[in-house]
Amino acid sequence: MPIRLLIILILFGSVSCKKADEQSSERLPNVIFILADDLGYGDVGFLGQQYTETPNIDRLAAEGLFFSHHYAGSTVCAPSRSALLTGLHTGHTPIRGNSEVQPEGQFPMADTLMTLSKIFREAGYATGAFGKWGLGMNETSGHPSKQGFDTFYGYLCQRYAHRYYPAYLWENQEKVALPGNDWTNKVTYAPDVIQTKTLEFIDQNQSKPFFLFMPIVMPHAELAVPDDEVFQKYRSKFGDETPHVGPKGGDYGPEMNIPAYQSQRYPHATHAAMVERIDRFVGEVVAKIEALGLTENTMIIFTSDNGPHREGGADPDFFDSNGIFRGYKRDLYEGGIRVPTIVKWPGKVKTGSTSNHVSAFWDWLPTFADLVGKSAPDQIDGISMLSSILGENDQAKHDHLYWEFHELGGRQAVQKDGWKLVKYQIKDTEKMTVELFNLSEDSGETQNLSSEKPEKVAELEELILKAHRPNPVFRLFEN
Repeated sequence: MPIRLLIILILFGSVSCKKADEQSSERLPNVIFILADDLGYGDVGFLGQQYTETPNIDRLAAEGLFFSHHYAGSTVCAPSRSALLTGLHTGHTPIRGNSEVQPEGQFPMADTLMTLSKIFREAGYATGAFGKWGLGMNETSGHPSKQGFDTFYGYLCQRYAHRYYPAYLWENQEKVALPGNDWTNKVTYAPDVIQTKTLEFIDQNQSKPFFLFMPIVMPHAELAVPDDEVFQKYRSKFGDETPHVGPKGGDYGPEMNIPAYQSQRYPHATHAAMVERIDRFVGEVVAKIEALGLTENTMIIFTSDNGPHREGGADPDFFDSNGIFRGYKRDLYEGGIRVPTIVKWPGKVKTGSTSNHVSAFWDWLPTFADLVGKSAPDQIDGISMLSSILGENDQAKHDHLYWEFHELGGRQAVQKDGWKLVKYQIKDTEKMTVELFNLSEDSGETQNLSSEKPEKVAELEELILKAHRPNPVFRLFEN
């Protein structure tokens, strides 16, 4: 048995909760991974948000560990999730873009890969995913059931997740109609139904270790939320607004185009209410864990899949959603990839602490493998963060971090020792731009030092060349 696992099991031997007499002293911790969609670094209260209230997320940070230098897997949805699940950065992970499959779904991830959910399942965990998937449709190798999840409920297709009042969701391999919704009428708000299923999963698996993956759809566009007291609070706060007018086919009705975004009369109030709804969901999960006496034996992680979006009427500049950072979703500047990340684990994580350990989504697979005493695959890019989580002093560090983005002419970035190189328009050498930033002195990436530091540019460009592995589907350089 690995020494770290033995230590963890000893720590769990005196778990104090209402159902302690029913639990084994060697029970491994439950893990809840909450992944918001397009939530910016500055969209939460404890990081400076002035308009939107996030008391439950703020409480997580106050009671847990905040990773101030944690990065998403990518700057858009599917590749970020692929990096998270596989432990591979976007130069190696199989899904490197939002490649669409008609009529519903995205390019599927191969089922031969080891994923963090498979590691949990091999360790005896119940595994469930609730929310947005985007890595393969029903009857493909990318379906959640082929990637280590016992249970799935939500949107298999991230394109359909543009709609918060869909006609149906997926429960494992079956379509489930949502009452009153028919792509014209909007009755049942899908995130609320998904949340109900999420809490049921916790209830159903409280007596054994479970891994709960919560890829919450909000606040990704479209901008839509029920007309409840939270929405009315923000309507009152912001007053009259300039409406967002959606494109043709954006609004629900006979001519609706599912991937488009609806019009929104109150875009600021709606966005704020969506973020607070995420916060409410976080609070409900924490309350459920507390009510079941599982608090001391549950690790909760909260983060976002990339930076804030600007679609469907969203206004990240109004909310200062990227905080002190430059860039948005689809950028490889800090605002597009640095994400708020919290770990709460009572008795194991120091309350109200902050770590400046530089880490990324591909580190979670080896972290969880370390946690449950399983071996991570040899050829991955991630490094276990468990030492940082436990407050130990032997945390291994990355030599560098790498990202690539296949849209908008192709983009790449690499970070090493506080230096960051960002390349845009890499598919056209005449348009390509190269920018070098010293993040330790310029976290807002305002000063391009590439002309002053050619030797540093050359050093980081060499790392970029080594980090990219050709992919037959997602081609960055190859014809």
